[in-house]
Amino acid sequence: MSDNFWRRFLIPAFGLAIAFSGESASAQVSPAEILNPDLKALEETYFPQLKALNQSIAKTKFPFSFYLSRYVGLDPAQQAESDSRGLEFVRFQDRVILKITGNYNAAYDAARLTQNERAANTFRAVVLPILNLAAAVLPPDLPCDGIGFEISHHTRAHDRSYDYEGKENLVLVLDRDDAWALSRASTDLQRQEILNRSKVFISGKDFGLSLTERDPLNVEALPRSVPARPDATATARSSTVAGHSSLLKSNHPLSPVSTAVAGPADPAPANANPVVPSPKAADPPPASPPPAPADAERLNEKYQAQLAALAKEGATKFHFVDYSPPAFMVFRDQIALQMTLRNSIQFGPVKGSIYKRAAQSFDLFLAPQLKDLSDRISPDIEFQLFDFSVLNKLAPGAKGASEAIEFICPRAALKQFVKVEITNQQLLDQSIILVNGVRIALNLQLVE
Repeated sequence: MSDNFWRRFLIPAFGLAIAFSGESASAQVSPAEILNPDLKALEETYFPQLKALNQSIAKTKFPFSFYLSRYVGLDPAQQAESDSRGLEFVRFQDRVILKITGNYNAAYDAARLTQNERAANTFRAVVLPILNLAAAVLPPDLPCDGIGFEISHHTRAHDRSYDYEGKENLVLVLDRDDAWALSRASTDLQRQEILNRSKVFISGKDFGLSLTERDPLNVEALPRSVPARPDATATARSSTVAGHSSLLKSNHPLSPVSTAVAGPADPAPANANPVVPSPKAADPPPASPPPAPADAERLNEKYQAQLAALAKEGATKFHFVDYSPPAFMVFRDQIALQMTLRNSIQFGPVKGSIYKRAAQSFDLFLAPQLKDLSDRISPDIEFQLFDFSVLNKLAPGAKGASEAIEFICPRAALKQFVKVEITNQQLLDQSIILVNGVRIALNLQLVE
């Protein structure tokens, strides 16, 4: 496991000023994106409540700014423009968990606060308020096994010659009933009892969080209720696509195909007449199974150097963001190469038409780059889709509103487009277009 747990982790500033979270776009993971049928059914059933919870969190005042996000460990300047769909049903250690992920901009002084005190402060300032909001919006019999939090913050260390600021990640996994009990708890003694039987991790390491002591508790002495400690081979698959929002790096090597060697046949009697079997129609070959997240991970490992080179070149040439490099993932049973680009076009206030912004984002920003981008991808690499996520800034400043527009294009159709065999509209008609996770239809001529 790298520094990712559910995905990655923590961020800044233990000062005098108080900042508040901005009212960013409260988008949610669309049920149409989810591959697992059980998780998809949950997302469809509770989609309105998740959107309401997202909006409530965005309007809540925290001691320092907090952003829901599918990625943790982002710098503050990146958070407002990042994917804000931080609420998601996932599978974690064969359990269904509602995952709540975000970046908290408090940078704790390591000389003043221990690691336990830093985690306890984030727990009180962020986890408890969000848990109370969740308990108010979601039913106590929510059909999942638990609630999980992944919150990132910063920590500062001082030396005579330099200051160092690093990132820490707090992960908390609660049983469902314990989550609601924690939201009702009124004393630290009650909260501590629940924490002692729940899973707590700091930057991927099992941790005995104490709400009243300076140092952590002895983990081995705690009655943990969530079994199995995660390790480098553990997985917590995202409800959407691996690599795009997975909690842990997958490590699922394909099992080798068994090749049993047949023993020698019994010799036939010398006077036996050979029996010639009658002709038989050949059975149709079995259908190939759809690609799994492990297949995408193998491509990422196999082409790691090429993807790194593309990311480096794309940062200057194609406006790639630096926190989400190109990677293979699975989307609707197909392998997709996902790339995230920051739109160079400046848009007006958010009240403008999303359809017009999507059309201009494609025609004026993405389309002119497609030939150059596709030329850099070897035709020998086997994948079926391109997934281009275009980030649009809708207001100035680090806290300005933003949106993500995804153009998920069939590789064959994109090849026809760059060879001037089909029009831009014909390419989009064969593609999937998502605005903050919600699918739209886009007619370029009608929005001009």
